[in-house]
Amino acid sequence: MPLNGSLIERLSEHLSRHVGAPLDVEAATPVGGGSINDAYRLETDAGRFFVKVNSADRYPSLFEAEADGLRRLRTAGPLRVPEVIAYGEDHDDSYLLLEWVEGGLRDAGYWERLGRGLARLHRHSQDAFGLARDNFIGRLVQRNTPERDWASFLIHQRLEPQLKLARDRRRVEAGMAFRFERLFHRLDHLFPSEAPALLHGDLWSGNLLGDAQGRPVLIDPAVYYGHREMDLAMTRLFGGFDPGFHTAYQAEWPLEAGWEERVDLCNLYPLLVHVNLFGGSYVAQVEAVLRRFA
Repeated sequence: MPLNGSLIERLSEHLSRHVGAPLDVEAATPVGGGSINDAYRLETDAGRFFVKVNSADRYPSLFEAEADGLRRLRTAGPLRVPEVIAYGEDHDDSYLLLEWVEGGLRDAGYWERLGRGLARLHRHSQDAFGLARDNFIGRLVQRNTPERDWASFLIHQRLEPQLKLARDRRRVEAGMAFRFERLFHRLDHLFPSEAPALLHGDLWSGNLLGDAQGRPVLIDPAVYYGHREMDLAMTRLFGGFDPGFHTAYQAEWPLEAGWEERVDLCNLYPLLVHVNLFGGSYVAQVEAVLRRFA
């Protein structure tokens, strides 16, 4: 779907302020990578830019939340994150305007830089697990009400909301709730105690780019402060990460013993998210994890 003229004018105004000179969007070409959004490469005299567009009524705060997450990751510094230029609404559209990242190859150095950079990102901490605002994971609301301990946050802000949604949508049977209750009583003893870490929150290979210099670029975050094993586990859920990534992470900041045994436990949350988005085989995967840990 082409961008409407009113939105193009609005984007031209944002970009003019950004570069400090009058600027027009000369072309808007649809590109992949928008997921639930429409995505476009914008051509201008000052170079290329990227914009995502969605329904302002259906997802009224989606891009505001994403902009907040991108800025937090960018401020933390160890890995490249696209610069947020603007976000807002124009009639029925909401939009997020970002710098354009020119793609490159993912060589061996890419994965080492990603592993070490992610470990350094996780060093950024705060007193509580969570975030000052809610945001989204995919098109689902992600609650981030702060909790003082990890087990409470994982239960109340991650697993319980997704489980309730799955039951309301009749994606899972009532008996699953009892198995989760058994798991909840054990969670406090299953995770090593660590300070809250700044997480990307949705770290699968589709949310990574490589720029023209071969540097890793983080996109599409679902940011919060959580247990750092959540990000590492997500990298194993769908594959696509070179072993050099994990080696580099461990060299920079080793994980506590037994972390590989907790990968499936960490991935209960994204699996429940996928149950609510897609159903199907993800229900069986959740059941398999519950049988193992509960």
